Amino acid sequence: MVTNDYVTIANEKMEDEFIKRHHKHDVKEHQCSSSLVKHIKAHVPAVWSLVRRFDQPQEYKPFVSRCIVQGDVRIGSVREVNVKSGLPATTSTERLELLDDDKHIFGMKIVGGDHRLKNYSSIVTVHPEVIDGRPGTLVIESFVVDVPDGNTEDETCYFVEALIKCNLKSLADVSERLAVQVWAESIDRM
Repeated sequence: MVTNDYVTIANEKMEDEFIKRHHKHDVKEHQCSSSLVKHIKAHVPAVWSLVRRFDQPQEYKPFVSRCIVQGDVRIGSVREVNVKSGLPATTSTERLELLDDDKHIFGMKIVGGDHRLKNYSSIVTVHPEVIDGRPGTLVIESFVVDVPDGNTEDETCYFVEALIKCNLKSLADVSERLAVQVWAESIDRM
């Protein structure tokens, strides 16, 4: 399933190609998977600077209150995330699986915590695009997760998609504010 906003036919083909190329999940029985797309009116470097920060997800993820990573951030690093109240969890332990600064690909897997997202992994890719004649960014986030006992596949996907949509909306807001700030600073230097 692909959930999308601001879709045009030309963009759909490009998005589908990126999903086929980068968002491959081995979906097993009793799991659900989905891909979500967000178009952001900010340059790729601004968006990627937030997405790649495994040690600071709270910079744009509204449900994260604190994050601790021991040592340097590299593939295999583990972070302990504290979740804000209001969600059915307080902590999540997550491992960095993929971080490619050239191709703008980020992957992580949840390896523990007091929540029901078992065998959860996600991939986020960041791609340049043009929005309203200006440089913008296409962000695609996909995931796979076990369907917990007592829940349906649809319920599980709906819950995870709602969290990701909030994160992507916040990513867009923070990135676009950052882009305006950088633009204003460049004007001031003239």
